Amino acid sequence: MKEVTFIRRNFEKWKKTENVVDKADVSHPDTLADTYTELTSDLAFSQTHYPNSRITIYLNNLASSLHNVLYRNKREKWSRIITYWSKEVPETMYGARPELRISFIIFVVSVFIGVLSSMKDEGFIRLILGDGYVDMTLRNIANGEPMGVYGSGSELSMFLGITLNNVLVSFNVFIFGLFTSFAAGFFLFYNGVMVGAFLTMFYQHNLLKEAMLAIWLHGTLEIWAIIVAGAAGIALGNGWLFPGTYSRGASFRHGAKKGVKIVIGTVPIFIIAGFIEGFLTRHTHFPDVVRLGVILFSLAFIIYYYIYLPNRNHYGYTTKS
Repeated sequence: MKEVTFIRRNFEKWKKTENVVDKADVSHPDTLADTYTELTSDLAFSQTHYPNSRITIYLNNLASSLHNVLYRNKREKWSRIITYWSKEVPETMYGARPELRISFIIFVVSVFIGVLSSMKDEGFIRLILGDGYVDMTLRNIANGEPMGVYGSGSELSMFLGITLNNVLVSFNVFIFGLFTSFAAGFFLFYNGVMVGAFLTMFYQHNLLKEAMLAIWLHGTLEIWAIIVAGAAGIALGNGWLFPGTYSRGASFRHGAKKGVKIVIGTVPIFIIAGFIEGFLTRHTHFPDVVRLGVILFSLAFIIYYYIYLPNRNHYGYTTKS
């Protein structure tokens, strides 16, 4: 490519890059990172084909300025942590509404399939949950402690073990997106079937109310976080499966970036859910109104953070612009 053609094709983009550098303090970190990636690619091309050209010097200086901005941003104020959770994650969730809807539908449908299959086939519950777990639960029911599994270990060890396990589950759902969004959907489907079979087992022993109050005490946050992780996996899979007008590589990078931000956003929720399961769920003697209050509060948080806040932030930004 002739140098003049190279400059003509990219001149407007470089002028925009100058604006990004000038307004770095108010630019989104993802915008800075994407701009830097494109700029260094142009610089590498220029250094290869026009090593002694003024345009190479110009691009090198511009890349150095942007690099300094990025390096400075790495030592950002602690307020960036607050901004990440209050603005960046909700903003990403707004853009991931289609994936979240699909994930939610898959999970709800799979729960119903788990319930119906368990009602129709007595052996289905054992097939899904395993003989060991089912036999242990039946012994707890016979001993008058149907939720005894939640008090089988120390509170701290349960909290740590459950939290780690749930975080790993969420990342597994996300990583399954590498094998297409259908793979992430299948992993989500299997977890939903397990929940349906689990609830049916207690229903068949006339313990559904107790099971619902105990399970959803922590499960409201825990299961929702798995659904959100499913949305991350679907976003990752759709990134390379359905590139649209983008190149497959660019679409995959966009889907991966969106999915990573979504799945990282679930970690604090899993920590809170693990704390509730480790320290509170075992206390089945707590008044029903207290346990129901925790469930409703968790549900209110989900509606606020994943539905209301993304919409408010999005339309707020739109109005300001």
